[in-house]
Amino acid sequence: MAAPEALLPAPALDAAPARTPAWYVLWTRSNSERLVADQLAAKGFRLFLPTLDVWTRRGAERRVTPVPMFPGYVFLHHALDKWSDVEVRKARGLVTILGDAWDRRAVVPAREIEALQRVIEARVPAVAHAWIREGQRVRIVDGPMTDVEGVLVRTKPGKGMLVLSVELLHRSVAVEVDCTMARPV
Repeated sequence: MAAPEALLPAPALDAAPARTPAWYVLWTRSNSERLVADQLAAKGFRLFLPTLDVWTRRGAERRVTPVPMFPGYVFLHHALDKWSDVEVRKARGLVTILGDAWDRRAVVPAREIEALQRVIEARVPAVAHAWIREGQRVRIVDGPMTDVEGVLVRTKPGKGMLVLSVELLHRSVAVEVDCTMARPV
């Protein structure tokens, strides 16, 4: 006897291919990085908003204030599908997600994000730096930033500036490093 239709498995409707999480870049309005990050974090998205500590002056008072390492940008780690793309774009203060369309978003390589996270964790002094491509690419071989790769641009006796770049944004950050810990890649 044939099984009733209600007991047969339903065919998959519009089964989208499983996506893997990747790092995407959210472009925000001026000074809206924290606003966008907070809204999306409340919705359960994983975000990364790297900051630099800079001295600011308000009247006669000077203090250290965290400012975005890449002004106007927030990094999102998610497996973007059409639904989550729409949810992200609803955030107040967001201009757009970099890329051509919801299924063709620009992706930042994980190694670039991991290098920035290591700088934050190491709590080494860092400054914003012009985006560059020239120079010697090096890897740090010892200390809190072991295995971080970047471009060594300025050296003085024993010290140098290691530039970490996010190519998609054409932005970089420079960290002072001990040149004896850097090896050519």
